[in-house]
Amino acid sequence: MRFRRRERGSEFSTVAHPGALEVGARSVTLPNGITASFAVVGYPREVGAGWLEPLLTYPGRLDVSLHVEPIPQAVAAKQLRRQLARLESASRADAEKGHLQDFSTEAAADDATDLAASLARGHGRLFKTGLYLTLHASDQEQLIAEAERVQALASSLLLDTQPTTFRALQGWTTCLPLASDTLRITRSFDTTALAAAFPFTSPDLAAPVGETAVLYGLNAASSGVVVWDRYAQDNHNSVVLARSGAGKSFFTKLEALRLLYQGVEVAIVDPEDEYARLARAVGGTHLRLGASGVRWNPLDLPANQGGDVLTRRALFLQTLVATMLGSPLTGHARAALDAAVSSAYQAAGITHDPSTWSRPAPLLADLVEALDAGEHGRELASQLMPYVTGSYREIFDGPTSTTPTGHLIVFSLRDLPEELKAVGTLLALDAIWRRVANPRDRRKRLVVVDEAWLLMKEPEGARFLYRMAKAARKHWAGLTVVTQDAADLLGSELGQAIVANAASQILLRQAPQAIHTIGDAFDLTEGERQFLLTAERGQALLIAGPASRAAFHVIASPRETSLITTDPAELAELDRYDPSAPVLSLETPDRSGDDEMDPL
Repeated sequence: MRFRRRERGSEFSTVAHPGALEVGARSVTLPNGITASFAVVGYPREVGAGWLEPLLTYPGRLDVSLHVEPIPQAVAAKQLRRQLARLESASRADAEKGHLQDFSTEAAADDATDLAASLARGHGRLFKTGLYLTLHASDQEQLIAEAERVQALASSLLLDTQPTTFRALQGWTTCLPLASDTLRITRSFDTTALAAAFPFTSPDLAAPVGETAVLYGLNAASSGVVVWDRYAQDNHNSVVLARSGAGKSFFTKLEALRLLYQGVEVAIVDPEDEYARLARAVGGTHLRLGASGVRWNPLDLPANQGGDVLTRRALFLQTLVATMLGSPLTGHARAALDAAVSSAYQAAGITHDPSTWSRPAPLLADLVEALDAGEHGRELASQLMPYVTGSYREIFDGPTSTTPTGHLIVFSLRDLPEELKAVGTLLALDAIWRRVANPRDRRKRLVVVDEAWLLMKEPEGARFLYRMAKAARKHWAGLTVVTQDAADLLGSELGQAIVANAASQILLRQAPQAIHTIGDAFDLTEGERQFLLTAERGQALLIAGPASRAAFHVIASPRETSLITTDPAELAELDRYDPSAPVLSLETPDRSGDDEMDPL
């Protein structure tokens, strides 16, 4: 960049270099426009969080620059003593002369006293803060009109702005991202006031933020950011609803990845094997149910857990069998199954004595054999034969091949036939819940159920998911239900209960056929409905109660995008230039690396 000063009589006085600037008294003329800068010299007495938001959302091009410099404690204390002495002296002088009380001076003295007490207790610090504005326009006429609007907006915020007369160049450079304050028109802020001045907040969200806050994206109505902490809410559950291609899986994977950064253990039920690239990148475990050699025994007993796990296992098997058959069990069938479960465990030497729980568990074939031996269980046994000797036997034909461990566990269901997707989802959730409910290993966990409609269409599966949503908070876990079929989730009482037990609700673009159902279920305004109907990919609406709603655009770094994208074109480009290594799979018996898979 070159600066050229016009000189009288110079042959170049009327020629502008492509990289030249013309510096005037109150403006700087650039090759592609003109700018004017303002310094804020007066501030309101009290401000709230995000009070600079109106300036950040100004419809024109306005640069807002906030320069902060900490003041040493000793210097701050000395300045406050001088300020207090000056204010008290002025008050006494007015009282001696019989003048009316100056309420502004009294208020300033009270503020200074409170601030001095806060500094003395170590509750805050003082900072030199400079706030500057640079306005851009295409010509002088537009600049004047925009300047009037900006100054009016600043006045509505009780800010006193003054143009940087004869320092226009310094005003422009001060607002550039150079971290250099050449104007040095500062005001002392304490920690609370300075924190309120930062734009890293959304005025639409009034929820607390804890240690595991996640950046969701940029506020669609402003330049602020949307940061959300599900573990700081009343419960840790969330629902993500969107039509196909709206970006719901991208958003879910991005949140899971950013929670992994903070040590949260994540378990995912993945129907389409979309999380394999992410699992490989972070050293997670990837279990492909239905693949050759992968076995899963639903009769396994969880280890190192208190209570009567044998009884709980018998109750889960009733849910599993009902899901396998696709219909609720009758009273006679339920009684026969309960008796057959006890008989199968007793035949394997497992009783209600905890010392027997470490013995090898019976298989599904043993359970069907026990059913067939009973008088009332033969019909149920014949219905379960496809899972023992028929087309669906491979996944149940033997003991569990491995136990999933690690900071990221992905259960892939792509290799399962469609008829077994709901059963596979239930088996994966059962294995995940064993880890979540382990009282000897309490930690923050996230459970993601992608394409939850696969399970919600089965009554028993929906009940299992509902119980999980109700109990997750007690075990420091959050449940994320992701689906593109809102009818299956909102069309039943159990689905509505799952939504009601989710403190965080994320809606992306919706189909016109579903917008009325979703709008009524989430009490959306007409503007919010139109936003969801016209939202681009990655635009979403976060709902956390009637008072906390924010529209945002999901943002991810290029590296994050390469790990979580599902766009076929992007995946083809990544595979062409960055062939990935084989995914870590639990299909092989080699578990030598488990001890090294610590949470991030």
